[in-house]
Amino acid sequence: MNSEILKARTKAYSISIGKLIIDLPSNILNKNYSNQLVRCSSSVGADYRAACRAKSTADFLNKLKIVEEELDETLFFLELLEEFNIPLKEIIQKNLKEGNELLAIIVSSIITIRKNEQNRKLVLKS
Repeated sequence: MNSEILKARTKAYSISIGKLIIDLPSNILNKNYSNQLVRCSSSVGADYRAACRAKSTADFLNKLKIVEEELDETLFFLELLEEFNIPLKEIIQKNLKEGNELLAIIVSSIITIRKNEQNRKLVLKS
């Protein structure tokens, strides 16, 4: 997938989650979960942008691993919010779906990069 498209998707994802958070009823659980969610969901886009400016393949891979972790954390807090905000289940599910799609793209990229690096090392050895 084109890096510019993924930059736009990760930014749109952070915005979508921000809008969800604005709509959450005010209570202690939503406050604490949404504070965490703001941090990890916005880190997805920020860390992906940093990955695109990586100085080496190893640096790119390390930064993508951070994106993977932040996406996983985002999904966790969305799942928690879903349990306590049944009226918002549809919008939470939409965000879970996009998060899982982004996670699949990132994991696939990580796997591809690792395979390419292994192949490159094999070629260099021969």
